[in-house]
Amino acid sequence: MEIRFYHLQKQTLDQALPQLLTKALSMGHKIVVKLKNQQSVDHMNQHLWVFRPDSFLPHGSKKDGFAEHQPVWLTADNDNPNGAKVIMTGGGALPDNAKDYDLCCEFLDGFDDDAVKAARERWKSYKDEGFDVTYWQQDEKGAWSNKA
Repeated sequence: MEIRFYHLQKQTLDQALPQLLTKALSMGHKIVVKLKNQQSVDHMNQHLWVFRPDSFLPHGSKKDGFAEHQPVWLTADNDNPNGAKVIMTGGGALPDNAKDYDLCCEFLDGFDDDAVKAARERWKSYKDEGFDVTYWQQDEKGAWSNKA
């Protein structure tokens, strides 16, 4: 199982998440996106409809229903009704059930010292448990590169 930390310093979660969702969907993955609370889920659900006028990301949440048919499932819970093998977390949400997935992508706010400190502790814990853990950072052009 692989865990990736995406350190948000150049973009917000609203900017970075759609990019990585698009990439994951193009590879045929179903994805669960876990956010901190229902308000964050509602915000992201709306945002994914309008983030780019020339793009569409198929997604849904409890309010939309048809969970098993949603390629991207937005939630504040630990559910996986679409059978995803990839989980992405952001906005302070933690992947309580990361072991249930093949890939876990954690987005962390690089300007929140507490979030960075907590991510370092999770990194160590994941490594101790034998997970493949990587750290991703954006360059000036917004491209992600593996730094560790």
